[in-house]
Amino acid sequence: MAHVGNVVSSQWLHEHHEDAQVVIVDCRFALSAPQQGREQYQAGHIPGAYYLDLNKDLSSPVQTHGGRHPLPNLSQFAAKLSQMGITSETWVVAYDDSRQAFASRLWWLLRYLGHEKVAVLDGGLAAYQAHYPITTDIPEVRSGEFQASPNPGQVVDIQTVKAQKNQPNVTVVDSRAHERYLGNHEPIDPVAGHIPGAVNYPWQAVTNEDGFLRPSVELQAHYADLENVDEVIVYCGSGVTACVNLLALDIAGIKNGKLYAGSWSDWCSYPLDENMEAQV
Repeated sequence: MAHVGNVVSSQWLHEHHEDAQVVIVDCRFALSAPQQGREQYQAGHIPGAYYLDLNKDLSSPVQTHGGRHPLPNLSQFAAKLSQMGITSETWVVAYDDSRQAFASRLWWLLRYLGHEKVAVLDGGLAAYQAHYPITTDIPEVRSGEFQASPNPGQVVDIQTVKAQKNQPNVTVVDSRAHERYLGNHEPIDPVAGHIPGAVNYPWQAVTNEDGFLRPSVELQAHYADLENVDEVIVYCGSGVTACVNLLALDIAGIKNGKLYAGSWSDWCSYPLDENMEAQV
């Protein structure tokens, strides 16, 4: 199969959903109702799609530090991917109904683990369902052999952020809504604010209201100030929606983005000293 790229259309997915080299993953999730995504999947999904749960599959249990969605245990995650029949030859297509908020987490995880053949469905489930039928049939467990080869250079921890954030050619990107970045509104974490020196690129700005990603030329303009930066460290609340910015950065041709996996929920779990920034 020819190289697909980071994004596929609903038409492409409909034409290829039965291909042996294509595995579809439903990533729908609701932070306020953790069972909702799986229930929605069981009520109807794209034919052949498997389901991965943000809390149970795409993350590991919460600890004192490390944020609200720590990266998953890699051996367990690889075993789940293998049960979907994913091998090095497989194209994985992830989708959700939240403007790529959760599909991009899977996209980033697979790229981090060395699997380049992964894309997100442009427009999510709604774009597909507008033209094609969905199903309640659950696909069978398959046999695959996913080989995880993590690239440690794609992820950073709090110590790295502290050491790098004031370097002249490093930019730290906060992906949260502007009001959360400013510290005027904090609906989830116990502390409001942002990492000192971080600039704000809200994750929802890279898609339209229907969840379609903006064209690459628009994304290049959107990220123009980051084009010549040596290192872009991206974070959000818990390392999930930051992946939408990382996806869009990649589409824009900016390949040096790194994920601060613990993100703000990790940063603010430490004492309120040099981590914090007074709000204006």
